[in-house]
Amino acid sequence: MNFLIVGLGNIGAEYFETRHNTGFMVLDAWAQASNISFSSDRYGDVAQIRFKGRTFHLLKPSTYMNLSGKAVSYWLKKLNLTPESLLVVVDDLALPLGTLRLRGKGSDGGHNGLANIAEMIGTTEYPRLRVGIGPKVGDQIDYVLGKWTPDELETIRASIPRAIDAVKSFALAGLSQTMTQYNR
Repeated sequence: MNFLIVGLGNIGAEYFETRHNTGFMVLDAWAQASNISFSSDRYGDVAQIRFKGRTFHLLKPSTYMNLSGKAVSYWLKKLNLTPESLLVVVDDLALPLGTLRLRGKGSDGGHNGLANIAEMIGTTEYPRLRVGIGPKVGDQIDYVLGKWTPDELETIRASIPRAIDAVKSFALAGLSQTMTQYNR
């Protein structure tokens, strides 16, 4: 079984370890823990992890966040996968810092990256794992594009292994069971 796991973020050194790059941080940590590297390919950096009979195709789009749908659409078609085999890892301003929330479908919640994915693949019925970056302090754009404070970074780094486990569970145990286990 194959899965496309997309971590959302913005490319460029100026966005490294910003709140909006939480999806990139999760995939980077998983790749590092698995001793694999990303390589540049069409519309993004890609890596592949095999785990318990499943193949995870990791994608960090090289488009900016708001245009992530182009990369997702391309890789779904290239890998011959349906949206049910897609899992998007994304930051969520409305969730408390480090909280995870898995959903099988739904609105974009004001997240332009999710909105563009829905537009490009033609459906909002695709799984997404939201990682909390809230509560927002100050201007929304400045906040999400801002760097983590040392305390926030420690909290978010502590939640990343749990996010990786949720992705694995999604592929092994299914959406419903994983939601029950991780949406607390």
